[in-house]
Amino acid sequence: MSSFKLTHSLSRMAAAMTAALAPAVAFAQETAPAATEAAAAAPVPDKADTAFMYLATILVLFMLVPGLGLFYGGLVRAKNMLSVLMQCTVIGAVMMIVWVVYGYSFAFGGSTSAYFGGFGKLFLSGVTLDSTSATFTDGVVIYEYAFIAFQMTFAAITPALIIGAFAERIKFSAAVLFTVLWATFVYFPIAHMVWDANGLIFTMGALDFAGGTVVHINAGVAGLIGAIMVGKRTGFGKDMMAPHSMTLTLVGAAMLWFGWFGFNAGSNLEASGGAVLATINTFLATAGAIVAWCLAENFTRGKASMLGAASGMIAGLVVVTPAAGSVGPIGAIVLGLIASPVCYFFVSTVKNKFGFDDTADVFGVHGVGGIIGAVGTGIFTAPSLGGTGAADFSIASQTYTQIVAVLITIVWCGIVSAILYKIVDMVVGLRVSVEAEREGLDLSSHGEAAYHS
Repeated sequence: MSSFKLTHSLSRMAAAMTAALAPAVAFAQETAPAATEAAAAAPVPDKADTAFMYLATILVLFMLVPGLGLFYGGLVRAKNMLSVLMQCTVIGAVMMIVWVVYGYSFAFGGSTSAYFGGFGKLFLSGVTLDSTSATFTDGVVIYEYAFIAFQMTFAAITPALIIGAFAERIKFSAAVLFTVLWATFVYFPIAHMVWDANGLIFTMGALDFAGGTVVHINAGVAGLIGAIMVGKRTGFGKDMMAPHSMTLTLVGAAMLWFGWFGFNAGSNLEASGGAVLATINTFLATAGAIVAWCLAENFTRGKASMLGAASGMIAGLVVVTPAAGSVGPIGAIVLGLIASPVCYFFVSTVKNKFGFDDTADVFGVHGVGGIIGAVGTGIFTAPSLGGTGAADFSIASQTYTQIVAVLITIVWCGIVSAILYKIVDMVVGLRVSVEAEREGLDLSSHGEAAYHS
């Protein structure tokens, strides 16, 4: 073949290939800018928000260990101190594992169900270093791992709150088994209902910024049911059962207050004005509640006690939890002033009237305080009262919605918790023997003692 013919053939082949590839080239040229624009438009987590959520997460962990452990530990007798620390520590650890295995999926797995998050995120399926979760501001996101870790600390501390109601007589195995079952059938569904966009209570329009229903009413109701079903401590009403160390109780309460800033401000999910509002409200509601509890004690018994001040501290933190991001600072103070006298009445009068043995007043403080906070959120979110509600905010309508949300939580938690306590009692038994209880759970359950003579 001559060089002329070869050159001519190659030219024709090149022309044919160019013609064949022209549509693909044109499509690539058209779509490349669009893909670039889409990639540029995808929101990227801000480093400040990431650091903020990291800090909030470890603050909530600090609430559990050592905060809650020392708070409850100081309230029990010396022979049961380590048992409370052990229960808080192990329950928290177990719940962290449960959370990543199926808890996150059950709560936030992407299901359109009003009650259940689904199985889409089992074992954190689909979560990567680049996956994100939305915040309350359009176009703002955080890393999904940050959201998972933050919510994991909530799932860890909430079941641990319950054990204060039946401390000093529960079997260690029963406490761990119950909290796993309770988280599965109560906490995860309620968390989905309240905080997932498809959840029953969320779609009703109920407001719960950081867990008035999910955490405190839930734990308080479960604690009350447990105190009744586990039964009173041996010698209750006859033996001296005063707290063995108010010093440790105050240390634990102070750690809870410190960590609660992560609990409340972190629930804003970004380092914005909402987090700052939650922070100042966490200061002020707690301060109001401490003062109100001391005044209530001074009025009724002539003296303000350290136990009362610590209890008021927790009551204030509880009552502001659902309202922290939506009420104004004055509204937060008022909530604290209201919560303490009501909680004090429950722990000093109602509990004695009905005779149940709630060791650390879990229902009287967390349950009652959570109810006041949840309902009060519907009132003090109103812009006319300094809240962040819209201009057309209706106090009556929102308060009704809040009450319905509270009732759903109480009924769901109460019924399911009672069933789970019964199941655990049938499987491992709920409480230790009388001999083990008299010896103290530190030695009988763990072979250790907190203090040595």
